[in-house]
Amino acid sequence: MNCRTITLSPFEDASLTSICLSNDGDLKQSPRRAVVVFPGGGYSMLSEREAEPVAAKFLAAGFATFILRYSVSKMASELRPLKEAALGIAYIRQHAAEFNVDPDYIFTCGFSAGGHAAGAIGVYWNHPAVREVLGDAPEGIARPTGMILCYPVITGSYLTHAHSMQRWCGADDPTEEQRDAFSLEKHVDATTPPAFLWHTFSDNCVPVQNSLLLADAMLKAGVPFEMHVYPAGHHGLSLADEQVACGNPGGIIPHVQSWVPLATRWVADFKK
Repeated sequence: MNCRTITLSPFEDASLTSICLSNDGDLKQSPRRAVVVFPGGGYSMLSEREAEPVAAKFLAAGFATFILRYSVSKMASELRPLKEAALGIAYIRQHAAEFNVDPDYIFTCGFSAGGHAAGAIGVYWNHPAVREVLGDAPEGIARPTGMILCYPVITGSYLTHAHSMQRWCGADDPTEEQRDAFSLEKHVDATTPPAFLWHTFSDNCVPVQNSLLLADAMLKAGVPFEMHVYPAGHHGLSLADEQVACGNPGGIIPHVQSWVPLATRWVADFKK
């Protein structure tokens, strides 16, 4: 296994962990598609329930996997998570041979606020802040091929997850301009990568309208997406199985567990 963690310099509190099969001896194989997992946590912490267990599922499905632990709390402002996502994806592409990754197929997979971060790099892949932090790296090196967004925070409107927006904006009462910049659905264009979206109808923490708003924006921009809305389930289900339910029976929902094979098939079948 190729398992190691690097710091996403110059951001010392952000890191990228690789969990990839080795490509040695009789295990040699063609380069794999990669999935970069962004755990959620309201931009105030990072949920381990949405990190290694998720990466293990994608690894078992045949993908190279990574976990991007981005800055949170007071360090999440000034577009830090966006810049860190750019550095992480660029690093994977620059070291594709080392990780046995196909650089043309790198997908983000984010949960809740992690879904916002994973979506932000898709929407803002060519933002001035991204270009600045990447220096003279080739244009588009940080653009994900596609995005898997799981009950994502998307909008800065009244439907937002207020704490996530406050941490991202670095303000208890964000301005209209800050809210607009936080609202990913307002910045989708034809260059935004395709997405796989899933949410639960009964999510009362991050309302399902967040995913619906993004889907509507992608439809208008002509960007393909696949979307699944499950009828029941609370926020933060992750894999919705016993492994991540942590003793809470309400966190085990077999119907919702179907998002994993659906998403892995979407990545495997994806054609540029």
